[in-house]
Amino acid sequence: MMRVLIADDHPFLLAGVQAVLEAAGMEVVAAVADGAGALAGIAEHDPDVVVLDITMPGQDGIAVLETLRDSGDARPVILLTAQLGDVQLLHALRAGVNGILGKQGGSRTLVEAIGIVAQGGQAIAPDLLARADELARRGDTVNGLAGLSPRELVLAKAAGSGLRNRDIAAQMGMTEGAIKVALHRLYDKLGVANRTELALLVRDSQT
Repeated sequence: MMRVLIADDHPFLLAGVQAVLEAAGMEVVAAVADGAGALAGIAEHDPDVVVLDITMPGQDGIAVLETLRDSGDARPVILLTAQLGDVQLLHALRAGVNGILGKQGGSRTLVEAIGIVAQGGQAIAPDLLARADELARRGDTVNGLAGLSPRELVLAKAAGSGLRNRDIAAQMGMTEGAIKVALHRLYDKLGVANRTELALLVRDSQT
């Protein structure tokens, strides 16, 4: 019997995925709500396949994937996502993700993907791989911080570190509203969609 760990911070979705997998004859060894719980559950239960929400509090799905790979753990990992930004896609692929699925997909898609990755295959849509190839050829998505002004760089690092807008405003001598506008301009300039992608971009620039 396939043993699977699942992690999602939305209780309804977590319960739904668990029900789907159990109906397909799989054993859900743990169903957790965050990255720390996922890593603890993996250590305790040693699942065959790990299914992670890409966006979770604390360590998100990509951070959990990277932690596993850095420790030499090569077990199959599938990321579930409602929306996948360019930076997230590149980080996931570079970390060795085995599958990427949209949350809008059907239950059969997830069950089939788990079977594919458990046998050493890859469950990543061709259009995602083509998109990643194009991003890699352009080479500007992950290296975009080099083109920022000193003030933009301060803003990017502050927001990427998790500071709230009000704290950034106090630090930079700006209003909270001005910070919000400046952040959206920064997102557009860097080609990211949100703070999660910005944090990945900042982290990658420092390694």
